[in-house]
Amino acid sequence: MARAPKVPPAELPPEERYKKAKEICFDLLAARPRTQEELRQALHRRGFDEETSETLLGKLDRAGLVNDEEFAQLWVKSRHANQGLSRTALVAELRRKGVDGEVAAQAAEEVDRESEEQMARELVRKRLGSLGNVDEQTALRRLLGFLARKGYPQGLAYTVIREELPRVRRGVHPPRRRRHRLTGARRVRLGCVGERRA
Repeated sequence: MARAPKVPPAELPPEERYKKAKEICFDLLAARPRTQEELRQALHRRGFDEETSETLLGKLDRAGLVNDEEFAQLWVKSRHANQGLSRTALVAELRRKGVDGEVAAQAAEEVDRESEEQMARELVRKRLGSLGNVDEQTALRRLLGFLARKGYPQGLAYTVIREELPRVRRGVHPPRRRRHRLTGARRVRLGCVGERRA
C-alpha cells in the first residue's frame, strides 16, 4: 500500500503543525540532549515557520527539556573525558551548536589547567605507541599536529611532548597519581582503589 505524500508543514492546520514539530523535537531529544539552536535548525530544515518553532522551543525551555547550560556542562565532561579535547576546542564546539559564548566558556572552566595538561600527557603516551619507529623530530611534528587538532595551545603541547617523548622511548613513566589519600584501615580495605592510571 503506497504511503500518502508528506504534507508540507505550512499546509497543515496550526494545531497539527505544532504537534508534528513537537514530535520531531522529542525524537531528537530521545537520541541525545540538544541545544535550542540545534532544534531550531532541525525544524527550519523541515520547513516549519519561525512562530511555530519559537513557541515550541519556549515551552520546551520552560519545561526543562532544553537547557543550554546543562547541555554545555554535560558536553564538556563527555568530550574532554572521551575525546581529550582542550578547553579551546570545547568552547568552539559549543559555539557551533548555538550555545552562547559566555555559557560555553563558563562550562569549559570545569576543565582546569592541571586536568588539561594531564589529558595532553595521556594523549601523547597513547599516540606514541602508534607512531612506530620514527625519529624524534618526526614524532615531535606529528604529535604537535595531533594536539593542535584537539585544541591544545602550542606552548603546552611542546612542553608536554618534550617531557613525555624521552620517557616513553625509555619505558619510564611518572608514578601513578592517587585521587585520594588513604590511611590506616581504609588503606588496607581499599587497596589501590582511588589510583588512576598514568
